[in-house]
Amino acid sequence: MNKSVLLTIADAIDAGVKRTGNIIAWTYILLIIAIISQVILRRGFHSGLIALEELQWHLYAIGVMFGMAYTQVLDAHVRVDLLHQNMRHRTQQWIEIIGILLLAIPFIGTLFINSFDFVYESWRVSERSWSPSGLPFTWAIKAVIPLSCGLLLIAFVARIARCIHLLRTPAPEGA
Repeated sequence: MNKSVLLTIADAIDAGVKRTGNIIAWTYILLIIAIISQVILRRGFHSGLIALEELQWHLYAIGVMFGMAYTQVLDAHVRVDLLHQNMRHRTQQWIEIIGILLLAIPFIGTLFINSFDFVYESWRVSERSWSPSGLPFTWAIKAVIPLSCGLLLIAFVARIARCIHLLRTPAPEGA
């Protein structure tokens, strides 16, 4: 059976987002190491590192921000399944398309567009932690915002393509 062009595009985008998500998932290993190190320093030596604490927040932010796109391609995001599961197959696809087009894309698109000035200004002033012993290059963590929002927007395109493909194919039995 031939795959439609839409499904081929959606599969390619999904594969790229999943690869990115699998790479970014390693930040959680680094996060665990940073947390354990900070706990050992605080409890064992009664001294923690501000930079290590800030690193925890940065690693967590990277995981969460890129995790949004990963969750989208896995179709594992939060939805009101109580209502969704009782709808016809075609209705589910239309609600998904309309929700992405009218709610998700405008919100994430606005965040994406406005984040460039936010990152640029941080880079321009060479923003760093307010703590003298904190992390430098705050702009680098802020740069995660447009990158992850861009990836999520691409994931939305794949989801819409997949929904359109599903609308063009016969509904499964009982749907």
